[in-house]
Amino acid sequence: MALIRRNRKLQKKNRLTSPEMANLWTHYIRETLSICVNKYMLHTIQDPEIHSLFQTALHYSLKHIDTLKALFKKEKFPIPKGFTEEDVNLEAPPLFTDVLCLKSLYMMSTHGHNEMSLSFTTSLRPDIVDFYYQCNLNAMEIYKKTKDLLISKQLYQQPPTYITPNKVEMIKHYHYVTDVFGKQRPINTIESGHAYFNLHRTFIAKAMILGFSQVSKNQNVRALLEKSLQVKNKHIDVFSSLLTKDNLHLPQSCETEVTNSNISPFSDRLMLLQTGFLFGVAVTYYNAALIASMRADISAHCEKAALDSLWIYSRIGKDMIDNHWMEQPPQADDRKRLDD
Repeated sequence: MALIRRNRKLQKKNRLTSPEMANLWTHYIRETLSICVNKYMLHTIQDPEIHSLFQTALHYSLKHIDTLKALFKKEKFPIPKGFTEEDVNLEAPPLFTDVLCLKSLYMMSTHGHNEMSLSFTTSLRPDIVDFYYQCNLNAMEIYKKTKDLLISKQLYQQPPTYITPNKVEMIKHYHYVTDVFGKQRPINTIESGHAYFNLHRTFIAKAMILGFSQVSKNQNVRALLEKSLQVKNKHIDVFSSLLTKDNLHLPQSCETEVTNSNISPFSDRLMLLQTGFLFGVAVTYYNAALIASMRADISAHCEKAALDSLWIYSRIGKDMIDNHWMEQPPQADDRKRLDD
């Protein structure tokens, strides 16, 4: 009996926690999506350095999937459907130039690192903690290599620079925060940093969504993608004006890096989920900028942009459900129904 109790205790101790289960499930969905996208891009990329970098990214994604499948099998957990070869057309002509492929990998590696870091910090079981520790290292490697390659190809634009202050100063008046009308104080480095990098991500995301809207054959999906572009353009106008008012330069736009192909390399399901993901992470970044900004008008712009992004995210979720494209995540047992 003591052995049985000890085994039960060990089994209970090693069970997946709800964050671990959620992280693994979500990771599998997103990793299979990345595999589809990277495989397609490897078929279109001509630049040998960019091609090699995508091979490395694909290698890591495939390794992650093998580990995830092993964990699911060990836990007797059904492997999610995710995305398969049915969601990608490797014979489709290039939709994005090599430059946009590289910039998209740079952007997605930053998102991936943030997601892996959260999974690492919310995991408890040693094998899962070790897994996400390695995933973080992989994501940081891809991020560093993509940024280094962008810099070497003179495709990485440096953010605005400021003159180093002469002395430490304290904020003496509430006007520093509350001045909204009339002459406003210059945008500070924290605010301009968030505005610049959010614009940079927005330009890349907009170009990807533009390509998706160009090749989608589903009328409802295309309409939603076009609405998504309108929201991205609105945010670009708002945050560009914040920088240009203080004579600070903007990131380069990427629309011209989308080809004129009208043959879709991806399923509408994949393109819609990817778009939803881009708006989902935008909510996170705008909220981070909201908290960090000290000028009331900038905080208001960030809050509005986060709400706009959340609205598009919810619309995409509704459309995914209407089309039976969204997998149901793991959930708690309904104890009341068990009693019926």
